[in-house]
Amino acid sequence: MKSIIVEKPTVDEAVKSALEELSSEINEVQIEILKEPSKGILGILGSKVAKVKVTIVNGPEEKAREYIDTVFAKMDIDVEYEITFASNILKVEITKVDEEDKGIIIGKRGNTLDEIQFLLSLIVNKKRENYVKTIVNVEDYRQKREETLKKLAKKTADKCRYYNKKIRLEPMNPYERRVIHATLQDEKDIITYSEGEEPFRKVVVDRR
Repeated sequence: MKSIIVEKPTVDEAVKSALEELSSEINEVQIEILKEPSKGILGILGSKVAKVKVTIVNGPEEKAREYIDTVFAKMDIDVEYEITFASNILKVEITKVDEEDKGIIIGKRGNTLDEIQFLLSLIVNKKRENYVKTIVNVEDYRQKREETLKKLAKKTADKCRYYNKKIRLEPMNPYERRVIHATLQDEKDIITYSEGEEPFRKVVVDRR
């Protein structure tokens, strides 16, 4: 468990400073007051600041680790993974897994991986004021998928120009649709928009 010791003029200031440094919230930590502030002679000489120890006991990393261990135990899959948390972004990188199990975790077009990520986001952000973006990745799957989507977007735009008609892509999740939109946003003769209802919402590529 990660913990820090902070000294400030008051206990509240010390706790606030510790929470900011740990990127944590009050309900995720354990607070131990090591020293109460006190005033010295004339309120200045010999005065002492507050000293507190703040320990993360149920932060995003801890919640993620418990969730990931539980999920893959139920799936009967052995994995090795790394968790990082910085700037309100939580990343779970599955670094080692059997190739067959890797396919199971990812699922068709990444659907299973997206579901794991979505549920993790719900768990991590429950009762939290500051939203934490969660990313679950298997080796370099998401990077490869993004490159595939970018190529698809460019190819579809060329096809749209050649046949001079709109083209509807297969249903995609919000993240994948954003990649398509972003890839083609600077094409002066092409527009993109989404249509349909989740989970069958599609990107449409058309001429301006």
